[in-house]
Amino acid sequence: MTTTSLKLPDDVKELATAAAKHRGMTPHAFMVEAIRQVASAAEKRARLLAEAEDARDETLTSRKGFAANEVHAYIRGRVQRKATVRPKAKSWRR
Repeated sequence: MTTTSLKLPDDVKELATAAAKHRGMTPHAFMVEAIRQVASAAEKRARLLAEAEDARDETLTSRKGFAANEVHAYIRGRVQRKATVRPKAKSWRR
């Protein structure tokens, strides 16, 4: 494990110390966990955005997509555990 020095404003240090105490943790453990959670969330967001961009590129290349009303009906049917037909991709550019 490496050591990193982190300068915190007094108000942030007080917040972290109080939150750590409330959770039964040391301030150090609390800050490590907070950094881990935020870094993990940032990584997940970056993956989501990359996947969305790939999906957009695929849609533009294939020129096929799904009608929103059909997708919504399909999802509602699935949630209600009804027999439902999966929507088909349709050409949207000529």
